Amino acid sequence: MKLFSKKGKTTSDFIFDVVIFILCVFILLIIAYPIYFIVIASVSDSTLVATGKVTLYPKGFSLFGYKEIFQDSRIWVGYKNTIIYTVVGTAVNLILTLPAAYVLSRQEFKARKYLMFYFVFTMFFSGGLIPTYLLMKEVNLINNMWVFIIPFSVNVFNLIITRTFFESSLPKELFEAAQMDGCTHFQFFGKIALPLSKAVISVIGLYYLVGHWNDFFTGLIYIRDYSLQPLQIVLRDILLSNQVFSEGAGSGGAAGGYAQKYADQIKYGVIIVSTLPILIIYPFIQKYFDKGVMIGSVKG
Repeated sequence: MKLFSKKGKTTSDFIFDVVIFILCVFILLIIAYPIYFIVIASVSDSTLVATGKVTLYPKGFSLFGYKEIFQDSRIWVGYKNTIIYTVVGTAVNLILTLPAAYVLSRQEFKARKYLMFYFVFTMFFSGGLIPTYLLMKEVNLINNMWVFIIPFSVNVFNLIITRTFFESSLPKELFEAAQMDGCTHFQFFGKIALPLSKAVISVIGLYYLVGHWNDFFTGLIYIRDYSLQPLQIVLRDILLSNQVFSEGAGSGGAAGGYAQKYADQIKYGVIIVSTLPILIIYPFIQKYFDKGVMIGSVKG
């Protein structure tokens, strides 16, 4: 005989829900705790962190690491540059990726298979680092902010995601109905396709945004001017300088302990400084990830 809960669920359903809930909480702790640990370690005594005495809350509270980071004038130049590269780069990415994906999703466009082949080909074969560097030098993109934007205008993986979304989520009948009212492809794309595609725009926009924000290699290879360096390069230099400081303060004693203590605080602080903006932005974009925005767009 089955037992029922107040909501009409059987005992087995209730047990299943409890198990799933416990499993989800466990997974959440596994994912969230490392981030939480870095936060509390960045304001704790590094000696206590290294000996495993800091686990759930800060000990030996100190903001020295953050003070050292933000007193460095390079950090503000790096922030400004990275924000510019991220905003402009993401805008360029979306402006080029969305129309290209829409065109490639249209069945009536005969050349789409050939163009898609050329796009996909670049995912498996590239010119290599040295030819790419010589190309950037030839087109005057060395020590130029546009080296962060132009060479990475379209990501083929994101293009495929967007094209697939347009193909599967924009019914053929929707365009036919709009066409009967005199709607062109440009009007359909701007007034119907884009408003119904907030989910995929948010997803690929976040992918592009995080990619630009974390772009380290481009600045390392192509940028020599300190005024153009992104945040990631600046943080790398701060980490390296503090590592040298901690290793060069003597073989031991008070000086060596002081250096290692605050070098570790700066190390954890740098991680927080570099990831905090993305962690703040993500919750505001997450609500668009649900593809349910298409529900009710076509009545049939």
